[in-house]
Amino acid sequence: MTTLTYTDYLQMETLLSLQEPRIPATAGRAAVLAEQFFIITHQSCELWLKQVGADLGAAADALTPPCDVDDLESGVEFLMRTGEILRVLHGQLLALEKLPVQYFAEFRPYLGTASGAQSAQFRQLARLLGSDQHPGSLYQAFVAAAAYHGRTVPEVCRQGVGAGALHRIAEALMDIGNGYWHWKVTHLALMSKMAGNRQGTGGTSGVDFLARRVTMPFAELRGLRSQLHDG
Repeated sequence: MTTLTYTDYLQMETLLSLQEPRIPATAGRAAVLAEQFFIITHQSCELWLKQVGADLGAAADALTPPCDVDDLESGVEFLMRTGEILRVLHGQLLALEKLPVQYFAEFRPYLGTASGAQSAQFRQLARLLGSDQHPGSLYQAFVAAAAYHGRTVPEVCRQGVGAGALHRIAEALMDIGNGYWHWKVTHLALMSKMAGNRQGTGGTSGVDFLARRVTMPFAELRGLRSQLHDG
């Protein structure tokens, strides 16, 4: 068997060569490192989004009938991992707040028309989660799984822990929805701090564009849970 090293397994040489700041080196070390920090943060987010997309896709498949109890438990594991990853993504935005605005202003023109709004993986995540008006494919799979096991989502909410794995799925969905919302709100606050009301690099209206897209997924589930207060 060929000896496999840590460096080879993670393709470290390739990985560490992917950060190429566009600002000229003559701009100064601090500005170059600031852009490198910006690039690493966004590349890391895209890597985590790859895992989130795969896990949520696997969760939706696990909840699609016919699905036995083992399938439901697998779905719980995928969803719980996604909830934790969203907390990591939120933490990365908090770290990005340490990007000095004077250096961001210095390298931002070199971004051209590149914009986070162009992220295909983020759009995939939005389709999976849905919005406060339209349920995504993940919630639709949950509704189907509940029906397959002889329950409606309102019944799952009323039964709580008595609904077993379906209850844990509902709780995990809420955790993911809140994590997604926190992530978007933090991104909005970050951009307001760093760029004010300036237009986005991708041609969007900037902060106003982001504000209109701050949504809270699983609106129906939230509404059904709130009915518990009515007795």
